[in-house]
Amino acid sequence: MTSESTPPVEAPGRRTVVAAVGAAGLAVALTACGSSDDTSSSGGSGTQAGANASGGGSGSGSGGGTALAKTSDIPEGGGKIFKDRNVVVTQPAAGTFKAFSTRCPHMGCAVSSIAKGVIVCPCHGSQFSVEDGSVKKGPATSGLTAEKVTVSGDSITLA
Repeated sequence: MTSESTPPVEAPGRRTVVAAVGAAGLAVALTACGSSDDTSSSGGSGTQAGANASGGGSGSGSGGGTALAKTSDIPEGGGKIFKDRNVVVTQPAAGTFKAFSTRCPHMGCAVSSIAKGVIVCPCHGSQFSVEDGSVKKGPATSGLTAEKVTVSGDSITLA
């Protein structure tokens, strides 16, 4: 048996390791904060047609008076996400309809579900009230941006 000497393998430098770890962490953070394409709705047990709509001021969603849904499509105590319009419409109480931007103010992710009276952001777990879009659970520190909706008969329109 002969013993051949192989050149020693040099370990990467500290700066190289730190840069690689930082790049990997950035990639993970950007992936986690990407938008979600999921659309779901859930909520209370009944639906009721409303005569009046109430909503907040103007926000960043697209609208222009286009009908979004029928009042019977929005569950009482819950809501429905319209990802193509970047808006979530809720019915916190029978006949009262609200709308909010789907963009979480924490990192800009799109909210993905509505359950038990809260709108949920999948990226970091922020939760918002279906009643007024306010923060129920962080890390978000401000609520969802209110959008204006109107109800005419059984049609809900984004103003």
